[in-house]
Amino acid sequence: MDKTFTDVSCISVMVVDDHPLVLAGIKALLQPETDIRVLAEADSGAKALQMLAEHPDIQVALLDLNMPHMTGIELARLIRQRHPQVKALVLSTFQDHASVAEVLEAGGTGYLLKSTTRQELGTAIRAVAAGQRYFSQEVTATMVQSLEIQAGHSSQRVEKPASLTSRESEILQLIAQEYSNERIAQQLFISERTVESHRKNILTKTKSKTIIGLIRYALRNKLIT
Repeated sequence: MDKTFTDVSCISVMVVDDHPLVLAGIKALLQPETDIRVLAEADSGAKALQMLAEHPDIQVALLDLNMPHMTGIELARLIRQRHPQVKALVLSTFQDHASVAEVLEAGGTGYLLKSTTRQELGTAIRAVAAGQRYFSQEVTATMVQSLEIQAGHSSQRVEKPASLTSRESEILQLIAQEYSNERIAQQLFISERTVESHRKNILTKTKSKTIIGLIRYALRNKLIT
């Protein structure tokens, strides 16, 4: 059965790209999909906004990322603001994490490479129309790699040691030598109550709950020798 523009079961799509051959190619790819219809096409962001105003039943907008005058990211942001019911699905030759992150920030719900197959394009359109997100396998791999790199950088960050006073540093050294509060007080000519107060401050500053944890923290941050 041929698709008709009155078939409410079809997902209505708008294709936006500044290259006529790309527009024609995408329309040809989607032609065999009986549940998807290309309701509108545009060669610019301004034209796309006009089409959305004229066709309020458009559900999915396929956007080229790199267009003159108004980029796909700028268009996705305007679609989110003016037509929040429309799902923006980006088609791009770029698969870097920064581009994907910008699309998500702008309100995009999916990201495909222009090398995608007809089957994946149809799957992506159906997914975003149903309220899901969709990323091609290559884009997902790029995102995972970027997250792994960020996690690696985070794990390599040097922990900033607690700022201890000279007296607290003295007491920490003696605690590491297993001195009791009484012996520390005798060594430094201060009261045991003062020692106990300093000990509590040291635990608080280092966020340590036990003496063992405190020693580990002190060794890790070279607060004791």
